[in-house]
Amino acid sequence: MVESPAEYELSFDRPSDHGLLIRMAGPWKMSNRLPSREPVAEALEQGAEVREITFDAAEVTEWDSGLLAFLSEVNRLGEKRNIDVHLEDLPNGIHQLLKLAAAVPEKEDTGREEKPSSWLTRIGLRAQKAGSESLNFFEFVGNTLLSFLRLITGKARFRRVDFFVTLQECGPMALPIITMISVLVGLILAFVGAIQLEMFGAQIYVANLVGLAMAREMGAMMTAIIMAGRTGAAFAAQLGTMQVNEEIDALITLGISPMDFLVLPRIISLIFMMPLLCIYADLMGILGGALVGVFMLDLSPTAYYIQTREAVPLIHFVVGIIKSGVFGVIVSVAGCMRGLECGRSATAVGQATTQAVVTAIVWIIVADATLTFIFSLMGI
Repeated sequence: MVESPAEYELSFDRPSDHGLLIRMAGPWKMSNRLPSREPVAEALEQGAEVREITFDAAEVTEWDSGLLAFLSEVNRLGEKRNIDVHLEDLPNGIHQLLKLAAAVPEKEDTGREEKPSSWLTRIGLRAQKAGSESLNFFEFVGNTLLSFLRLITGKARFRRVDFFVTLQECGPMALPIITMISVLVGLILAFVGAIQLEMFGAQIYVANLVGLAMAREMGAMMTAIIMAGRTGAAFAAQLGTMQVNEEIDALITLGISPMDFLVLPRIISLIFMMPLLCIYADLMGILGGALVGVFMLDLSPTAYYIQTREAVPLIHFVVGIIKSGVFGVIVSVAGCMRGLECGRSATAVGQATTQAVVTAIVWIIVADATLTFIFSLMGI
């Protein structure tokens, strides 16, 4: 007999050769430091082999979840040793709670570390994910083209005030950051060129370096990257938040196409503003190079202007403007697509914003390399 003084009572009896009776009395509460299943395991080892366990809880005065935990441990011990445990002999309240607890079995793999998948499985999963994302991309592009067709035929439905607000956000409100970055990029290009050209007394050709770099590449490239982090991320966050708040579902319920009402104004605004921002960035970058040429290389403003005009024909600005238009499409499509694909949580909005910026920057680099190669083949 195992007994806790003035607390609970636990005793064992053998009503038959192959049976074990567990008697419980007194208060069985967790505050009394209830026993584990070890005394029961010791009782099972004594005498003949036990095939069934019964209970006598008639003298239990009060109990809580501690008694249920003890009985559950005994039940699991019986299952492990293939012993029949008769819980139905317990009072009705205890029996019903134990039955309810056993209705949802404990997960055996809880907390277990998953084994890493094989490299072939990982390749297959990534290929499947890439295929799914490609289908989503082409579907989005197709819906965008259909939305443009509805715009041409006058069937697209969106508010003009939303278009002009988005136009202002993409254009004038972006001028301060475009100005700062473009001037600094022009300064950096001029500094780098001056270090080498001063060795040959050819400081005047800093104007050629800065002008060509800004007109063909850096103006459009830096503008696109800035707009990807500023406007593309804003598009994704706005549409993602609307997805979380079920506003997009409400538009669909009202028979309004989200592509027309939300996506179309944003894409058109960025396509219109990107070439203008690119021209402005080109001028600011050339101005930054001029500051280095005039104040550090002792070049006259007139000489720098003439050298830039002769070194940078209009066709180079046209190349940059074409690139900026393509970049505008990429940034707006990436932002809107990731926003519409957003999940229904705050975390999903953050992920959509991050994916929009990463997608836009990657495709900007790819598009720039492709267009540069095409213009090189064309001799431009």
